[in-house]
Amino acid sequence: MSESTLTEEQPVRRGRGRPRDPQTDERIIEAAANLLRKRGFERMTVDEVAARAGVGKATVYRRWPSKDDLAVAAMERLYALEIPQPDTGSIRGDLAESYRSVLTFVGSPEGSAYLKMSIAESVRDDRIAALYRRATERAEESARVMFVRAKNRGELRPDVDLDCCVQWLGGIIASRTITGRSLPTLDDVDHLVEMTLRGVMTD
Repeated sequence: MSESTLTEEQPVRRGRGRPRDPQTDERIIEAAANLLRKRGFERMTVDEVAARAGVGKATVYRRWPSKDDLAVAAMERLYALEIPQPDTGSIRGDLAESYRSVLTFVGSPEGSAYLKMSIAESVRDDRIAALYRRATERAEESARVMFVRAKNRGELRPDVDLDCCVQWLGGIIASRTITGRSLPTLDDVDHLVEMTLRGVMTD
C-alpha cells in the first residue's frame, strides 16, 4: 500500500477543541446582569464582569465579541423576570394582589435600578429595546388573563378596552421614572384598583 493511499484512507482527524462550559457562560451572564442593573451599560466593564465571573477577559470575548453583545445577552436574563398573576376569584382581588406585587418590586432598590436601566438602555440600543418590548408584552399578556376571566364572569363591560387596562399602570410607572417623580407605593393600591374598576365594571 502506497503512502498516498494510506493518507487517503486514514485522514488525519483534527481536534475540535474544548467544548464551552455552560457553567462558565452562566457565571459571566449573571455577573454582567448584576453589573448592568446596578451601574448601567456605560459604567459596566468587561474587565469587571470577567473578574466577578472568575474568568479571563479573553474567555468573555470568545463568547461575546463586544461589550454590546454581552449586554444584550445579560438583558435577556433580566427580562426573563416574571411577576405572577393571582386568581382570587374576583377582579378586585386580582388587581389588588397584582398591583402590590408590581409596586413592591419597582419600589425596591433592585426593581428601581432595573426600571431605570431598562429605559436608558432601550433608548441606546434597538436590540435591547426589542427585548424590553417583548418582556413588556409577556407581562401584559399575563395581566390580560385576569381581565378575560373577569369578563367571562360578567364583572366587566363587554366593550372594555383590555389594552388600556393592562398598560395604564405601567405607563404611570415609566413616565414617573423618566421624569424623576415619586412612584406609587403600596399605600396607593386601593386607590389604583378603584381607578381601574370605575372605568371597566358593570353597573
